[in-house]
Amino acid sequence: MLFDSHAHLDDKRFENERDEIIANAKEAGVEYILNPGADFESSVRAIEVAKKYDMVYASVGMHPHDAKDMDEITLELFRAMAKKPKVVAIGEIGLDYHYDNSPRDIQQKWFIEQIRLAKELKLPIIIHDRDANEDVLRILKEENPFDTGVVLHCFSGSAELARQYVKLGAYISIAGPVTYKNAIKTVEVVEAVSLDRLFIETDSPYLTPMPHRGKRNEMAYVQFVADKIAQIKGISYEMVANQTKENAKKFFGIK
Repeated sequence: MLFDSHAHLDDKRFENERDEIIANAKEAGVEYILNPGADFESSVRAIEVAKKYDMVYASVGMHPHDAKDMDEITLELFRAMAKKPKVVAIGEIGLDYHYDNSPRDIQQKWFIEQIRLAKELKLPIIIHDRDANEDVLRILKEENPFDTGVVLHCFSGSAELARQYVKLGAYISIAGPVTYKNAIKTVEVVEAVSLDRLFIETDSPYLTPMPHRGKRNEMAYVQFVADKIAQIKGISYEMVANQTKENAKKFFGIK
């Protein structure tokens, strides 16, 4: 019933517990999980995790935090890895001007190169955007990867920005913060975006939703994101769960 479209199941915080975490997710109604890569090592781990669990799929890519470590060799490795079974996207990629762990010009260079790789391979992209709205939108408009697919992971922008992305053909992914008391902006996004353009995610082990905030996040908790969206939109939980699942399956090319 549920598709957690962004969960770092390869994270070392889940080491030796993955079987239990997967069992919890299944019990909560999760049918599919997308495990994104964030650098070369985590991309390798994501593929390994996807091999082990039928319900898990992987993506590969370099997070903007680590763009300073990216080079042409790594790009070629990602090209080869992206052709492996169950690798269904490039990501997470993008820009992060909040932490600036990598120089902004370097972030932009490798963001663009990875977009072009995705277009070449006809794969969708998973976008990380933190405090970089203008440059992310500008680059996406210039590179135009919307035909192959764009999702804004853990969207934290305004409702107006979300509308712009939807008009371009992108999807908006909603995570645990929508359940927080101060999540006015994210609630407005959910109100503004039609259900057929929404994904749900945990971004686990981060961003744990209520009522488990303060604990380590896990895939089973994606149910609380779906429930909150249902409340906001005044529709059934089942409708949200099934539609967001079908959205993600279509986006990632999963039959």
